[in-house]
Amino acid sequence: MSASGPKTQTGRPHNPLFNNNKLKLGLFGVNVSNGCAITTIEPRHKVTWPGSLAIAKAADRYGYEALVPVARWRGFGGESNFNGTCFETYTWAAGLGQATEDICILTTSHAPTMHPIVAAKQAATVDHITNGRFALNIVCGWFSPELEMFGVPQMEHDARYDYAAEWIEIMKLLWSREEEFDYEGKFLRVNKGFAMPKPLQQPFPALMNAGGSGKGRHFAAKYCDMAFVLLSSHNLEDGRSQIDAFRRLAREEYGRELQIWGNCYVVHGDTKKEAEAELNRYVVDKGDERAVDLLTHVMGLQSLALPPEVIGQFRFHLKAGWGGSPLVGTADHIVDQLGKLSEIGFDGILLSWVDYSAGLERWNREVMPLLEQAGLRHPSRGRPAMRDITAAARGTAVT
Repeated sequence: MSASGPKTQTGRPHNPLFNNNKLKLGLFGVNVSNGCAITTIEPRHKVTWPGSLAIAKAADRYGYEALVPVARWRGFGGESNFNGTCFETYTWAAGLGQATEDICILTTSHAPTMHPIVAAKQAATVDHITNGRFALNIVCGWFSPELEMFGVPQMEHDARYDYAAEWIEIMKLLWSREEEFDYEGKFLRVNKGFAMPKPLQQPFPALMNAGGSGKGRHFAAKYCDMAFVLLSSHNLEDGRSQIDAFRRLAREEYGRELQIWGNCYVVHGDTKKEAEAELNRYVVDKGDERAVDLLTHVMGLQSLALPPEVIGQFRFHLKAGWGGSPLVGTADHIVDQLGKLSEIGFDGILLSWVDYSAGLERWNREVMPLLEQAGLRHPSRGRPAMRDITAAARGTAVT
């Protein structure tokens, strides 16, 4: 396999995550209110089923590889109650999988809140619904108020990954064993485990994880096909070193190849000045500071004794789009930045906008052709005129 990640595999013939596009694209956070932008600006992303359906169908038509939801059970407070309205991700994936043709629909699943027997069965079901266009994004659990809703204690950091390792091992046994099995772990126990049908993707559906700590990177390298990497800085050479180190870990310690995915927030303007003004309007003028306060408190940011300017930059990018890399400017600038992200080692980028509907329409019209011209993507099966997905996002059904 090449350094850019795995190519199409015989066990996953229908999953576009393993196609030959140099830079794959996905949408991030469509299933949660506000998406990835911690802002009170209007209009901003609202969660409705007609809106989700319209956005998914548009991304499918335009050749995107992935839809990645955020697993959320409660919001982060503040005026916007960031992410407080959210669709559950297995049923969301099943519904969108039935309504689309080519795009991979991911589920994001908190391991501590879902028994692996149930998760394996639901994942296999969605894999059949999508004809193998499914992947599972595994979250080990970090937002304590959510776990408290389930009566689940927050485990120590490394123990979360040890638990998730057992969780995945059980799922893979359920997906692959033709006979019953027993499993005895430190955290989980299964007596006479068995599941049918098996997933269509063999040996298993594709797995993603976003572990950033040393323990988290080892977990993703050992068990997953895709690592979601949040760059520690927006310096591209630092990013290259971070990605290269992740790939070396997977190859040298576990003999495996990983795709590396990241996330970017998009502010597309006719000029760079116009785009930067819009960014400042929704981040600086309309940012939801109380929601960010809770989020950074749960993250433990205040305990790191960072310089004020570093904390300020972190909060800015968190409000702009979950700490992702900025794509702020004209179509030409956006494509240039994506080319640089591809060059330092990213196989895929998850995108977010304050308004996904309008952002996706303009991206398809102005950015996607330039990405094809730059050799980052092959032409899609067509970019027909977009139906009124903005109206659909406001509650009008699309058939």
